[in-house]
Amino acid sequence: MGRVTSLDELPLRDDLRGLTPYGAPQAPLPVALNVNENAHPVPEAVIEDILADVAVALDGVNRYPDREFTGLREALADYLGHGLAADQIWAGNGSNEVLQHLMQAFAGPGRTAFGFAPTYSMYPLITQGTGATWVAGTREDDYRITPEDAAAQVAAADPDVVLLCSPNNPTGTPLGLDVVEAVHDAARGIIVVDEAYQEFAPKDAASALTLLPGRPRLAVSRTMSKAFAFAGARVGYLAADPALIDALRLVRLPYHLSALTQAAATAALRNSRTMLRMVDEIVEQRDRISATLEALGYAPHPSWSNFVLFGGVDDPKHVWQELYDRGVLIRDVGIPGHLRVTAGTEAETTAFLEALASIGSAS
Repeated sequence: MGRVTSLDELPLRDDLRGLTPYGAPQAPLPVALNVNENAHPVPEAVIEDILADVAVALDGVNRYPDREFTGLREALADYLGHGLAADQIWAGNGSNEVLQHLMQAFAGPGRTAFGFAPTYSMYPLITQGTGATWVAGTREDDYRITPEDAAAQVAAADPDVVLLCSPNNPTGTPLGLDVVEAVHDAARGIIVVDEAYQEFAPKDAASALTLLPGRPRLAVSRTMSKAFAFAGARVGYLAADPALIDALRLVRLPYHLSALTQAAATAALRNSRTMLRMVDEIVEQRDRISATLEALGYAPHPSWSNFVLFGGVDDPKHVWQELYDRGVLIRDVGIPGHLRVTAGTEAETTAFLEALASIGSAS
């Protein structure tokens, strides 16, 4: 057989043909505010603590790691609180792997997963990758969802898995717990509340973790990528009933979390108070972005995350390119008339706002 020159020549699954891999534009620009990373580095004192734990793990790296990542699960349960125990916790290489485990266990061929669009673009990709069918619901014009409408849409779709992003990506929209309860009661399948950005919500905002007791079909996922500035370490996790956790063991790869990952994440959680100090500064910059965007004539949407989606952009591709040419990378998420920007450091935020102002106001 000669050299294969295109994907079309390979016997790819029919349901994967025509799909494109997930990927945000990457470019070596001075100010990268396009993928909702935490722009703040891990504090030096925490780095030293992490390195000490990783060094201990390296001493035994010739052996397989703890398959049940017991220490990490105990640390995650302690961090989340709400009376959670280690047997109610699961973790993976980023929250995407955790969501994939859920889809492998509860979706798959002949089944469906449902979410309210626009939402996280990986949901349909993970769904399709596991052989299931993605069904997209709708939101109000301001991207919110009412409990009544949510329940009606879920009941009509009758999905095997419902994915609720709270706060929502890419819009930053908060999701009321009354919506989660309504969806849970209307569904027969698994309900996943993706709280990847929960730490950026108002401090008095209740988490869906409060709804877990008595709801074995409910799972609440989180990540260390955002608030913990741990995107490169790839650690995501969820809390759920122990029986649901048992189901995920059926589909995970053996020893899927390396000893080094477990050590680094456990050390970071031990320093959670220090790690989370940067959240307040990020929220301050997020709110500064929203206020300045409004002053420039744009229409920022309310956000409980570390980014701002803003409308009133007549030509998103043009504005994106103008910012790119000025050394600032933000995200065109495909919503007409909108762009999205991550709240960076004070200096990065200033660079974005000055660059946008130099292009001209929206009005």
